[in-house]
Amino acid sequence: MMRSLYSGVAGLKTHQIKMDVIGNNIANVNTVAYKSQSITFAELMYQTTQAASGPNAETGRAGINAKQIGLGVQSAAISTAISQQGSSQNTGNAFDLRISGDAFFVVNGGAGDKFTRDGSFYVDAVGNLAMSSNGYNVMGWQVDANGDIVQDNVSPLRILSAENMTSPPQVTSRANMSGIIDKMDPQVLGDGKIINLQIYDNLGYSYTARYSVQSTDEEGVYALTLEDLRDANNDSVLDKYDANIFTGTAYDPAAPGTEISRAKTYSLSDKWKISTDTSHGPMTIVGSSGSPVIDPATASATPDPDTGLSEQDRYAQAWGVKDWDTLKNMKFSYEDTSTDPPTEYKVDFMGLLDATSGSDGEKVRTHVLNAVNGTLESSGYTAAKGKTLTVAYDQISGALKSIGGNTGESFYMLIEPVAAGADNPFSMNSAQGDDKGAPGIQIFMNATSNVNNEKKSTISAVSGDTKGFGTGWAVGTMTGVSIQTDGKIFGAYDNGQTKLLGQLAFAKFANASGLEKEGDNLYSATMNSGEWDGIGVDVSADGGKVSTGILEMSNVDLSSEFTDLITTQRGFQANSRIITVSDTLLEELVNLKR
Repeated sequence: MMRSLYSGVAGLKTHQIKMDVIGNNIANVNTVAYKSQSITFAELMYQTTQAASGPNAETGRAGINAKQIGLGVQSAAISTAISQQGSSQNTGNAFDLRISGDAFFVVNGGAGDKFTRDGSFYVDAVGNLAMSSNGYNVMGWQVDANGDIVQDNVSPLRILSAENMTSPPQVTSRANMSGIIDKMDPQVLGDGKIINLQIYDNLGYSYTARYSVQSTDEEGVYALTLEDLRDANNDSVLDKYDANIFTGTAYDPAAPGTEISRAKTYSLSDKWKISTDTSHGPMTIVGSSGSPVIDPATASATPDPDTGLSEQDRYAQAWGVKDWDTLKNMKFSYEDTSTDPPTEYKVDFMGLLDATSGSDGEKVRTHVLNAVNGTLESSGYTAAKGKTLTVAYDQISGALKSIGGNTGESFYMLIEPVAAGADNPFSMNSAQGDDKGAPGIQIFMNATSNVNNEKKSTISAVSGDTKGFGTGWAVGTMTGVSIQTDGKIFGAYDNGQTKLLGQLAFAKFANASGLEKEGDNLYSATMNSGEWDGIGVDVSADGGKVSTGILEMSNVDLSSEFTDLITTQRGFQANSRIITVSDTLLEELVNLKR
């Protein structure tokens, strides 16, 4: 049988395989991230009819080359242009991603990790990032409790989980006042220039602290007063809750942690003690004879027909409080004003202001009790402790000089949530920093000045320091998701915050061409591609990046494919002619018998 017949058959089969490769390439010309393939041919084994001989020095005859007859062609290798980037297609979809570089996305459909360049993703019903074509979960690294990425074994990226749909609130911890205090400003000279500061508590509720700046009798010294604290409904926290409002004196950076005041706050007990020490006796109101006028333990709740006040209400008003219920729910501070052992306590009902006002501003009633029998020894009005700070400015430079008599650039306003179930949402005291375990708002004033501004003061207050830290915020609802070039995924919220949700992990192989195609735009690792460690790499580690709203298209070059199509067709035709001619020769051989 003629060898050329089989060579032609081998040629037909091999060119048919090449046509299959070309056809697959053209079919996938618009497949996302498809990598074109190419085939190379190799000649088949040769039949040696005469071996080669070497030169013979004795006879002088030269050597003779071997006589070999080839047996056709075979497909040597089918290669994938894995490292050749496809063109870009803009989609505008935030979850469509394109890799620049030689990395692969890591996905998992339940049967082990697979790899793909197809970045057309979506978010499924439970918030997982997944492939649009087959639902495989996109794998990556998770965020720890501190908000940092942990580069460990990859796991599904559940970016739109229930906990990620909202951003937790943050209490305000810093604020700053800036602008000019003009001493000729009519407001400063009058009732005071009003300053509003919006703050947030630890639950995300917003409040407005209302300050005033007013001139004093001393040149360059102004009274900074906390006038009120209002909630989001513009209701006064003072009026609604009889809250205690305190502000601390200046914070000296050179002596952090120093207590400004040792005042303590306690709720009144059922027996109306000023201390937990039972030996102090009840808080009774006494007359000039020293005998009790009203004993709260036996005070009647029945209103008097003439005044409409019960003994309990009269008792409360004797302490400067409007009624019995207010007294029961209020807090008060005390400090030891005697030597050891204590003999008396000074009790200030802070924030429960008497209507009387004078040149010293708002007043509070001060009472001194005997520590042994609890009798009232003196009573009077003093300036509201802690509500007003003096702010002094250098009259040469106009710069801030001191706050509350202390050199420093800031003061503290402490907001301390009370126990669960209490009526009072705030208790502000004069302790500095976190001395009493309270979240303090440090308010900087170094950006204020006391200079001429045509009788107009511009001083104002905003939450956060000059660098924007410590502003505080309410609970936020997710408004969008963005993916950075390094694969980190962030959620954006309507409270202005962002949150790191996770990071895409990528796979890189020593021989990416050694990956095995599995269909659905997926690859799997083989012995010749290199191992997958289960952790992956950061795509930006070697200069790669991820682009959003863009997909990588097929890298098939139609001009090359159609050229190969022509040469393959001609090769197939030529090999078919070999078979035809060989058949004719065989026919002539058979005809010799006739």
